[in-house]
Amino acid sequence: MRDVPRIAVVGVHGHGASHVRRVGELAARGEAELTAVVDPREPEAGTLGGARATWFASLGDLLSQGELPDVVVLSTPIHTHLPLAQAAMEAGIDVLLEKPTAASLAEHEALVAVAERTGRRCQVGFQTFGSHALPAVSRMIERGEIGEVTGIGAVGAWVRTASYWSRSAWAGRRHLDGHDVVDGVVTNPLAHAVATALRIGGARRADDVAYVDTDLWRANPIEADDTSSVRVVAANGTRYGFGLTLCAHERTPARVIVYGTEGTIALEYEYDRVLLRTGSVTAEKEYGRTSLLEDLLAARRTGGPLLCEVAETGAFMRVLEAVRTGAEPRAIGGDGAGAVEAGAGRVRPQGVAGVAGPAVVMEWRGEGGDRRPVIHDVERWCERVAETQKLFSELGAPWTAVRA
Repeated sequence: MRDVPRIAVVGVHGHGASHVRRVGELAARGEAELTAVVDPREPEAGTLGGARATWFASLGDLLSQGELPDVVVLSTPIHTHLPLAQAAMEAGIDVLLEKPTAASLAEHEALVAVAERTGRRCQVGFQTFGSHALPAVSRMIERGEIGEVTGIGAVGAWVRTASYWSRSAWAGRRHLDGHDVVDGVVTNPLAHAVATALRIGGARRADDVAYVDTDLWRANPIEADDTSSVRVVAANGTRYGFGLTLCAHERTPARVIVYGTEGTIALEYEYDRVLLRTGSVTAEKEYGRTSLLEDLLAARRTGGPLLCEVAETGAFMRVLEAVRTGAEPRAIGGDGAGAVEAGAGRVRPQGVAGVAGPAVVMEWRGEGGDRRPVIHDVERWCERVAETQKLFSELGAPWTAVRA
């Protein structure tokens, strides 16, 4: 094994640029070397820093040349994850694969089989799994600091504009050119909320999940979901509720919340911040985080386990599979769920006969690439999903009302 591992980054535009920067930081410390980048579009001058990396238009081009990298970082569309990761591992290369792991549970299982057959490491890019806050939360639960756990939830209230959905051909799609994509709020932007909650509750592999219920909605003119609730029941009986939206009034920190008989533990995973609240204690603490790329490089040296080994994303993939195979997301303001108020860019619920509903469920704000839908009071409904482990439709969220 080389003293300084050679790294290639596949997909260097968009989020992939952050991986290029990260490898550059390691290179500055003499801990890695960026030797190649792969992308159909050649990187612009200066985007690779001082690295003398060779550009290849495809991973196949890279693998067909003489000296191969030790590690490949894959930051590519979801439906390409399996073929690219498989090709790299079969060439004897370890992989850091961006989340979500794959586009279906079957693809995930195939990827696990490739890793086992080749003996290569495959780390999945759920960065929160490197947070030191996760074991801290687990210790709080084990010590009984919030009593008996009654449920685990996640609340994600984020904002995405029209430009987000137009950034690529696969954005917001369930299918593309005959391939599953599954690029919705549950499986991509707020996938960390789902995966982190499952991890904290001990659900790691696919058979740790008993069943999944989904309630998928879309306010944007896309195929996939942008506002959804999901209930997971684990094999050990733990119940999870996920209330997630990209149509909030404003973006707030995504949170995983552990509910107990004597209090709650909230993890703001973007900031590695934990808030403990009980009848007698309110405490807050921020933790550090281990880079998943550095963890992969350390595992190569020591032979130790990975923080986010591909097989241990199986529980999350059960949720993705339920989204993939479930009913198409229902339109807010269409399909009987509501009616657009003429000339106002607003949506009113149809409601139930004889029962008055709120005046407006949703409105559009902004222009052009900044245009976005805002679902009124959606944050509160996401909170209720997390706390009760019930779906939007079960709770009676206004946009789920149907014609009488």
